[in-house]
Amino acid sequence: MMTQRQIGAITRTICLVLMIAGGAAIQGVWAASSGHHDYELEIIKSERMLLLKRGAKIEKAFRMASGRGGPGDKHYRGDHRTPVGTYRVVKIKPSSRFHTFLQLNYPNVKDAFYGLRGRMISEYDFDRIVSAQRYHKIPPQNTALGGAIGIHGIGAFTPQKFDIHRNVNWTQGCIALTNEQIDTLRKYVGVGTKVVIAETLASSKSSLSQAPARVRIVKR
Repeated sequence: MMTQRQIGAITRTICLVLMIAGGAAIQGVWAASSGHHDYELEIIKSERMLLLKRGAKIEKAFRMASGRGGPGDKHYRGDHRTPVGTYRVVKIKPSSRFHTFLQLNYPNVKDAFYGLRGRMISEYDFDRIVSAQRYHKIPPQNTALGGAIGIHGIGAFTPQKFDIHRNVNWTQGCIALTNEQIDTLRKYVGVGTKVVIAETLASSKSSLSQAPARVRIVKR
């Protein structure tokens, strides 16, 4: 006879599989409510590139900065890495520090699964994260996996800050654009917009040769 803990583990594994398999349906529900269902974002960390896509076509490409923790998926609060996977914009708000902040639903079910398996979070926290994704809510931000991951600007402009942004991955795990770039991006992005974060170009579905060359230039 299985113990309650074993039953819980099996249930959580089934839940993860169903959530992944149901990704297309979830996308449809979120997109329909966002009003921006024609567009999605793809981020290629190794290339420092954020792509605005409409279907398979790259409409715009932006030079960006990511987490200063280096390559690899985000695993815990304070590792300063940018997560890898498929996320959604769950909140858009002005930011006195970063101009505009597009919050992602990190940690998602994938992050919760590996966090539970690695004993970083409790079963209670796992269930909270799964529930948030199921009902399109902001996931708990106070677990050991961290939170407050999103896309933002650089805030008040200084030449030194812009030079750092242009040359270094400087964030605590977020994706950073210039203020002007995020203002442009904001026209195409809403709550529910899909954001795919890939580590390398090889693991992405896009070819940068498809991107309009004129929008790859970082502008103030």
